[in-house]
Amino acid sequence: MTTLCVGIYYADCLGYWISQLVVKEMVPKKQAEEAMVTGDLNETEQDEREGERVDQSTSGFKSLLWHGGSVYDAWFSCASNQVAQVLLTLPYSFSQLGMLSGVILQVFYGILGSWTAYLISVLYVEYRSRKEKENVSFKNHVIQWFEVLDGLLGPRWKAVGLAFNCTFLLFGSVIQLIACASNIYYVNDRLDKRTWTYIFGACCATTVFIPSFHNYRIWSFLGLGMTTYTAWYMTVAAIVHGQSTLNGPLAIFHREIMHAMWKPQKFKYIYLFATLYVFTLTIPSATAVYWAFGDQLLNHANAFSLLPRTGFRDAAVVLMLIHQFITFGFACTPLYFVWEKVVGMHDTKSICLRALARLPVVVPIWFLAIIFPFFGPINSAVGALLVSFTVYIIPSLAHMLTYRKASARQNAAEKPPFFLPSWTAMYMVNIFIVLWVFVVGFGFGGWASMTNFIKQVDTFGLFAKCYQCKPPPQHH
Repeated sequence: MTTLCVGIYYADCLGYWISQLVVKEMVPKKQAEEAMVTGDLNETEQDEREGERVDQSTSGFKSLLWHGGSVYDAWFSCASNQVAQVLLTLPYSFSQLGMLSGVILQVFYGILGSWTAYLISVLYVEYRSRKEKENVSFKNHVIQWFEVLDGLLGPRWKAVGLAFNCTFLLFGSVIQLIACASNIYYVNDRLDKRTWTYIFGACCATTVFIPSFHNYRIWSFLGLGMTTYTAWYMTVAAIVHGQSTLNGPLAIFHREIMHAMWKPQKFKYIYLFATLYVFTLTIPSATAVYWAFGDQLLNHANAFSLLPRTGFRDAAVVLMLIHQFITFGFACTPLYFVWEKVVGMHDTKSICLRALARLPVVVPIWFLAIIFPFFGPINSAVGALLVSFTVYIIPSLAHMLTYRKASARQNAAEKPPFFLPSWTAMYMVNIFIVLWVFVVGFGFGGWASMTNFIKQVDTFGLFAKCYQCKPPPQHH
């Protein structure tokens, strides 16, 4: 039932990407409905020219730090948001799966995620191609994933995509806030985790002042550097620590990235390249920590709780906190767009007014993080119940239904890839993904994750003051 443990990690990674996939499109209408997540897929040639003009008109230093739009920016965004708190929880997954199974499944779900990213890119190109034939103007609007579903498959698919993505982003933001409190506790345990959640909720609320994903250029670069340091610190620290127990394994992962790119047609390859780099971080760190601590990880979902406290570990904690702040912003920004359009503030030029309008989005996230402070269990439940559909099942089904007719396949804007040149083969791969993820991920994974989640609620209760903290010393 825990075969999806590592898969949930990649579901979260790609889920953040899908949830923020946004591209400029048609003249705005029905803005209150049309504000969701998942479309950073392709941009027009006009956008490329606009990007070049922006680069020329803005100061070099400001552009370097604040206004990203290149292929490299997209790669940094993808790679940076694939690795965050999961670096610290993958060793826990390995303790359930075993070393070999953990590595194999990590690679397996990484490949599935890259394939799904490819499908979404293809669907966006198809949607845009059809709209261009209808002489639709691609100006002053944001195309999002649910709009692609609406244009290709109808309003019911739009509703499904909107519901899954909004819910995923909401709980994805909650998870990042819980992770902040969990990590800082290992540096300063004088405050309980609930108090740290209050503090970091206020800190993360400052993301309301960041206008869009273009403005995350420097943060994406720094975020990847931070997680790279943390991954290799964990690897070295675990090896230096050495084995302390026998290992007995149980048998048993976007945004306006496309919109932010001046040449978004290259995006489908960027996610794959980002995944390959992420493998160099996650596989060594997870295997090293599991090798060192083995079955102790079954009761320690956060690897920081087992690594010896040193200046290097504290530095890793601080860097992860900063990165989680960045990831919180990436997850929340699409929700900000939705809310802005609902309240009619999306076209407001004043950053302060938009920030004020965005604050109601942060409050329920903050509240949910305080109610359910169970990082590992809530992460698993979100991955199994929400992201299984958002990342794997919906894109695969949408691709099959879009090209179900011979005429659609014949007039497809993009033909099958060179490594899988047959439509039949593509359908077989998509059917396998749908069945595998529905049975193993949503079925067994959903049952196991919800069972564990309910157990945590029964054990610690809602509003737990300090989830999985060490009991205070007894004085005699």
